[in-house]
Amino acid sequence: MLIRTKNRSDVRSSEITSETVYQDRRRFLKKGGQFALAGLGLTLVGCSDDLTQTIAAKNTPASTDVNIPQFNAPQWLQQKVAAHTKSQFLTEDALTPYPTVAGYNNFYEFGYGKQDPAEHAKDLITDPWSVIVEGAVEKPGTYTLEDILKPHDLEERIYRLRCVEAWSMVVPWVGYSLANMLKRFQPTSKAKYVEFHTLYDPEQMPGQRSRLSSIEYPYVEGLRIDEAINPLTFMAVGLYGKTLPPQNGAPLRLVVPWKYGFKSIKSIVRIRFTETIPRTTWVKSGPSEYGFFANVNPNVDHPRWSQAMERRLPDTLWEPNRIETRMFNGYEEEVAHLYSGMDLSKYY
Repeated sequence: MLIRTKNRSDVRSSEITSETVYQDRRRFLKKGGQFALAGLGLTLVGCSDDLTQTIAAKNTPASTDVNIPQFNAPQWLQQKVAAHTKSQFLTEDALTPYPTVAGYNNFYEFGYGKQDPAEHAKDLITDPWSVIVEGAVEKPGTYTLEDILKPHDLEERIYRLRCVEAWSMVVPWVGYSLANMLKRFQPTSKAKYVEFHTLYDPEQMPGQRSRLSSIEYPYVEGLRIDEAINPLTFMAVGLYGKTLPPQNGAPLRLVVPWKYGFKSIKSIVRIRFTETIPRTTWVKSGPSEYGFFANVNPNVDHPRWSQAMERRLPDTLWEPNRIETRMFNGYEEEVAHLYSGMDLSKYY
């Protein structure tokens, strides 16, 4: 079990805004905007978070589970995710509401629009599911999802997620340490990198059969071995206490919170241990724009936009919610040592 000393960014779970409170606050603000447009003179510019949360709390149900659907996961996985425990991996940021997390995604296998994955992925078949493990390991083979998850207890970790497109979320993931998964396969001394592949199934994934796609499928991502076994690196099978929605990468996705979101590969079906750096999808598609390391860095701009600021979702015309981007997405204390001596503008 990992014992982690609390950092200055950690807070108690009781201080984190619940999904329902946040949703009710958003509805309250939205109504306020409508009233103002109607000429009723109502303004919420000076309305504090404390006030809006107090108002929302009066109508907060005892459980938010009714608002969160359960997708086509096997019963054993639903039960395992529901039995998760809380962890010490927290953040001071308010949670992004579930509808935003599930409804605003980049998953180009299902389309390029942010709402396309939720529309087109809902019937993705995730049971049965298996993962091929190969390369520089003592125990290669094809493992079922149950094989992979059965020995491990699951926990909830609340992480910031920063997209390279300069928007961000805060998500309560359910899963377990990637290091605990990988050590079961017994990597050899030749394993310097870990490569991951997304499912390739054009029949189910319309984006993979589109003639307009500039992406080479299957989607491939990778980590250096020391990044993969860092205590923060997480293999997620759920969010908000339920199994992952297909558009969020069901049934198995990576979460690397100090890197841009495209590193957190979805719907994993292959894990390969290699001696050489993997040729990842975005490095192949746009090497001048998307580097292998992809560490969140406000000091290194994307060629087409600044990375100094980000939009914390959900946001609106009335509430832009722009915040400063933090080095390594706020996880500098935990991961900066991995890049000691590296030029992070060169190795972006």
